Amino acid sequence: MKKSKVSMKKRAWRVIGALTTTAILCLSMSGCGSTDTSQEETEKSESAEKTKLTFVLDWTPNTNHTGIFVAKAKGYFEEEGLDVEIIQPPENGVEPVVGSNKAQMGVSFQDYMVSALQGEKKQMPITAVAAILQHNLSGIMSAKGNGITSPKGMEGKTYATWELPIEQAILKSCVESDGGDFSKVKMVPQVIDDEVAALKSKQVDSIWVYYGWAGIRAEVADFPVDYFAFKDIDEVFDYYSPVIIANDDFMAENPEAVKGFLKAVKKGYEEAIEDPEAAAEILLKENPELDKELVMESQQYLADQYKADADQWGIIDGDRWNKFHKWLNENGLTEEEIPMDCGFTNDYLPKE
Repeated sequence: MKKSKVSMKKRAWRVIGALTTTAILCLSMSGCGSTDTSQEETEKSESAEKTKLTFVLDWTPNTNHTGIFVAKAKGYFEEEGLDVEIIQPPENGVEPVVGSNKAQMGVSFQDYMVSALQGEKKQMPITAVAAILQHNLSGIMSAKGNGITSPKGMEGKTYATWELPIEQAILKSCVESDGGDFSKVKMVPQVIDDEVAALKSKQVDSIWVYYGWAGIRAEVADFPVDYFAFKDIDEVFDYYSPVIIANDDFMAENPEAVKGFLKAVKKGYEEAIEDPEAAAEILLKENPELDKELVMESQQYLADQYKADADQWGIIDGDRWNKFHKWLNENGLTEEEIPMDCGFTNDYLPKE
């Protein structure tokens, strides 16, 4: 957020005494110089005292990130002694960036963290420290009337796949549990940026979406869709998506910084819950390229989803976390098994 410049008004002083014009000018210049230097030193000192922290998003800014932008805009990070820079993700994803400590914290998903957590020793030193949403809001969206009201309906239809083993295993499980034949689903490798446009043009018949953004986009566009959520097919797929992750070494060396960050964003998300319209305005001000109507509607929807049925924002239920990893292990979807209770902690969240 750009800081506004404050214009300084000149004040005229009435000088009494035998000072010459030259002396007055010298005195004035000397005074201004010392004030500027003092202010500069103070700003440098304050900056030096703050812990620098780079936070990497998982995608372009959206309402999943609102609490983070609220915390930044309202100075909550500064109150916790943090100097936070928010950056966009590179092509290879968030996990390697946080794992290498190039960014100390970021946004990820439990299913995206799998390769980092398998084996007796983690492949990457990352840990989920807070749940942004309490429940997995992802599922399959299709144009209404296309017959895909449940997973079995995907038979004979095209699906835009990311070609990820876990993605396709989840889809296969859902289709087969609904009595369908997964081999009849036509896989089309594509990354869809505009789900509504892709479905309208019949580029594909079905897309994996996060309803809080893509589903709301369809509502805003007045485009009727059918949708089913994975968690409604099988509770094992109610994994955490998305989460805030942190670098393990950074956490160990800077525990108060991680706690301060989560305290700040918790305030941000709580404000988004209490006043979604005001929070949406902040997200839009920080990211003016976003569509206002979509942001407003999405924010209203997610206001009930950030905390949902949990006791507090950010908490991760260990049983639910482990259930998904157990399913992955049992279905041979990891090269090495993921240990139970691996990859998450609630220790850095503010205590209530």
